[in-house]
Amino acid sequence: MVEQKDAVAELTDAEAELYDRQIRLWGLDSQKRLRSAKVLLVGMNGFAAEVAKNVILAGVKSITFLDHRNLTAEDMCSQFLAPKTEIGKNRAEASVQRAQNLNPMVIVNADTTKVDNKPDSYFANFDVVCVSECTITQTRRINNACRKHNVKFFVGDVWGMFGYTFADLDTHEFAEDVVQSRKVQSGAGEPLGKDVYQNVVTTVKRKETFVPFEQIFEVEKVPKDGDTYYLLRIMLNYREKYGKDPLPSERDCKGLKDEIASIIEEYELGDTINYLTEGDVYGQTSPVCSIVGGVMGQEIIKTVSQKEAPHNNIFIFNPQTMCGKILHLGYA
Repeated sequence: MVEQKDAVAELTDAEAELYDRQIRLWGLDSQKRLRSAKVLLVGMNGFAAEVAKNVILAGVKSITFLDHRNLTAEDMCSQFLAPKTEIGKNRAEASVQRAQNLNPMVIVNADTTKVDNKPDSYFANFDVVCVSECTITQTRRINNACRKHNVKFFVGDVWGMFGYTFADLDTHEFAEDVVQSRKVQSGAGEPLGKDVYQNVVTTVKRKETFVPFEQIFEVEKVPKDGDTYYLLRIMLNYREKYGKDPLPSERDCKGLKDEIASIIEEYELGDTINYLTEGDVYGQTSPVCSIVGGVMGQEIIKTVSQKEAPHNNIFIFNPQTMCGKILHLGYA
């Protein structure tokens, strides 16, 4: 949808002044695309708050927070958009004012409806949909709806010190700056016969194809150093089965142990992922929300602006190494 609206948004003088540094970074056309973009965030937790901050500051047209849940004391560990005084009130509504204060030029909306009550056609109202805290079934349904209506789709989550982002952009076109070394004519003062080279930046148009979310569950062989993929499967499978994430008080619960055992058996892992499953995968911690949410926000900005190559297709943050890795999963 974003590609169809390139010529719609013209920047006002005030916007040109506000976004001056960004325009110099990625160009006027890219900023215009951002100015036309409508973004939907499903699930206003700490991770989503970081995503919201980044895309609002970038200067999208509008952002909608969709969440039927109420703000809890646990949210205060990472959800900085909602004041502590709003505990017990709807998370989406509680996040609007601080989000709006980040950039008065962006329209910020709240929707307190359950995502399951939204028809597939609802997602066609946006250029980008970013999902968090949804089950596999919910995520698959929203992803398919986005594909049907040519909407860019993202999903991500944070559990304790672990997190991930996933992108399905279907077929995505973008421009990428490539530095090339070219031979140039020798200048004054250069020794005769000596080759002189100069770096030249060339903008190249590229295209990439993405797979839907459901295909990452059909992976037979995980790339080297991709152990975090198994932890992702465990956490998503638990949420799918129980409709929620495990609490800190449920570290040794049978349900989580069963999901761990199931993945270990399916992939014949032995004790190779014990170092991950014994770690902190409960609740959301602010530093990891900042990292993973920052990555997600940047990926949305790159996608909308059509500038630079997006992650294709999963970024996973390892809670042991404190490093992120991009995995290319679900492809034939």
